[in-house]
Amino acid sequence: MAKYQCPECGYTYDEVVGHPHEGFPAGTLWSQVPESWACPDCSVRDKVDFVRLEESSDAALDLSVAPRLAAAQTSQRSEFRQ
Repeated sequence: MAKYQCPECGYTYDEVVGHPHEGFPAGTLWSQVPESWACPDCSVRDKVDFVRLEESSDAALDLSVAPRLAAAQTSQRSEFRQ
């Protein structure tokens, strides 16, 4: 699974975690994210502007940790904004 980063603010979309608040559950591939989607943090950059960071070679990735990762990611962003 891959990660894609906004070049404006550094937000990273991780296919393992998804972005449940935006309607993309854990495991949602980047190709399934609509072309009209914009960065949820800065709203400056569109999907087409995101840069692919890496791809995990672990095909047996345990997706059961994804909801906890998503919760932690959301919590960290909330703390940053305060």
